Amino acid sequence: MLNRRAFVGGLAIVPFMAAPAVAKQPCIFGSGGVAIHGVDPVSYFAEGEPIAGIDRHLLGWRNAIWRFASPDTMAAFERNPHRYAPRYGGFCAVTMARGGISETVPEAWAIHEGRLYLARSVYAMTAWKGDPARYVAQADTHWSNASC
Repeated sequence: MLNRRAFVGGLAIVPFMAAPAVAKQPCIFGSGGVAIHGVDPVSYFAEGEPIAGIDRHLLGWRNAIWRFASPDTMAAFERNPHRYAPRYGGFCAVTMARGGISETVPEAWAIHEGRLYLARSVYAMTAWKGDPARYVAQADTHWSNASC
């Protein structure tokens, strides 16, 4: 038989039994399911600038659609997506270093130690370029704790 003491004691452990529902952040920054504003991620490495991908060259990876400027850049990404995909899923590297998540713009970018980093603005990327190692170390801590 359930007495008052058992009932109250049971209520005390209920908060520890169920984790609160938290909205999971997407792992890849995208608009309408298209990664990094439809920019060809390989173009940052191959051309030294962001080049828009086209609808003829699409590839699905990590629940996002990636657009490419040519079949060659698409093939390069397909062979080694981790080399070309931006760090932190294409979210802002500066905001990630502060423990947050924000959108990025294609013109705010840098390649550091062979990896692509994007930022929310050219101004933010200018700050990032002042001490990339510090920003990467801080952002890596937060990204490893992300729910992606």
